Formats: sequence, structure tokens, C-alpha cells
Amino acid sequence: MKTNLFFVFYLVSLSLCGQSKTGNPDWLTLEETEFSVSYPREWELVQSGQMGTSFILFAKQSSAQDQFRENVNLLIQNLAGMKIDLDKYVEISEGQIKTMITNGNIIESKRIVENGSSFHKEIYTGDQGVLKLKFEQYYWVKKEKAYVLTFTAEVNQFDNYKEIGEEILKSFRTHLQ
Repeated sequence: MKTNLFFVFYLVSLSLCGQSKTGNPDWLTLEETEFSVSYPREWELVQSGQMGTSFILFAKQSSAQDQFRENVNLLIQNLAGMKIDLDKYVEISEGQIKTMITNGNIIESKRIVENGSSFHKEIYTGDQGVLKLKFEQYYWVKKEKAYVLTFTAEVNQFDNYKEIGEEILKSFRTHLQ
């Protein structure tokens, strides 16, 4: 009897080891010193530092005519000595959305507290050249650093990618207190 229980426990623990933090075995997890994030296996992970990002996750191109690959990226900004808390960071960011993004329009702005951690969620639209884009962005300010996690999609594709984009965003964890 003890042998059978041990064998069952062993099989259960083996099956759990390969899963990502989302519980989805088809997802991978990027584990870094400061953060972790899970994402679909078929999305492309780029850690080249392009445009100051820590990573960019790209969805597959939907067709040969697809001009834009939906993506999730992380930007970490050093705020040392600036005395910027989350409220001030949101105020600055919203100002930039309205003044620096062509046709920038904030749709939603709200504070969220989950698992004892507070972050801010912004949803906004704007134009980048001929592309009309929609952004869902989460901000954290921890230990004098701002973590800006952004899901970006073409406006007409946003709803098609919203569920998977938000699942990626919600899998993100900072390892700083």
C-alpha cells in the first residue's frame, strides 16, 4: 500500500514539474532575477534590449499581409533619487499618452490590488504611422524602479488577442518586495 501511494505521489509530482506558472503545459516561463512571466510556446521571445525593453513577446504573424505582430513587452525604468511613487508615475505616463502619442486616447485607468501588491492598469489607443493601435499597460513602482508591462495590438485585432494578452500580463510577477 505504501509503495502504491509513493508511486502515485511520484507521478503527480512529475506531471506538475513541466507546467508553467499559468498551469498551462503549452506555456513557457521566462524566469529572471527581478521578474517572471509566462507565455504561449508559439510566441517568439526576444531579449535583444530593442527599444530599451527587457523582453518582447511576439504573436505569430496571422497572414503574409499582416503588417503588425501583436506583442507584450517589459520596460524597466530606473527612478533612483527621483522620489516617484506609483501615483506620480501614472500622472506622468498619462500626460505622455495625451501629448506624445498621435491621437492618444485613454479608455481606462484604474488601480488594482492583487495578492497584496498594487499596480495600475491603463488601456488606451493611439496611432503609430498608418497603424491604429490599442494598448493595455500595467505599471508597478518598486524599489525605485518602474516596471511597465504592455500588451499592444492593432485596434481591429485587439479583441482577438485580448484574452491571451491579459493572461500573459496577469502571469507577470516582480520578485521585489
